[in-house]
Amino acid sequence: MSRAVTKLGGLAYALAALVIVLDQASKYWILEVFNLPARGSVPLAGPLNLTMVWNQGVSFGLLRAEQDLMRWALVAFAVGVSIFLAIWVRRAGRAILAAALGLIIGGAVGNVIDRARFGAVADFVDVSALHFPWVFNIADAAINIGIALLFVDMIRGEKRPTSANPTEDAA
Repeated sequence: MSRAVTKLGGLAYALAALVIVLDQASKYWILEVFNLPARGSVPLAGPLNLTMVWNQGVSFGLLRAEQDLMRWALVAFAVGVSIFLAIWVRRAGRAILAAALGLIIGGAVGNVIDRARFGAVADFVDVSALHFPWVFNIADAAINIGIALLFVDMIRGEKRPTSANPTEDAA
């Protein structure tokens, strides 16, 4: 394994850890210090509000997991995806790909922690005044930014050399 790949793996894992820490710290503050569940919704500035939502589904409330079996199935699925991505990181040859995978891993693990602890994910960032109907958290934002970076990486990805002879490319 080359040093560049090792450094990129370190970048991805450090980014994942940072997302987990920021996500869980923000949720601790929202739930325990600010006590948003008792307040419901609090306007902050402009279109930004803090609104408490317990999301039992996957991203943005899709596939609701109201039964315990579905809750643990979602936990298992997210852990499996995180493991797959953590293995993929070891082969990431580009910084943007490593960053994307790190963000997705960190976000997935952050939300798995909530789902395992509370049975639902704590969401609180509300920008519905901007016609964005979902309430989300730092983990959700990291996952979505990571997915966007994956698309950028696919578009900008390494160009494979082509030759005039198609059989040479296949070899």
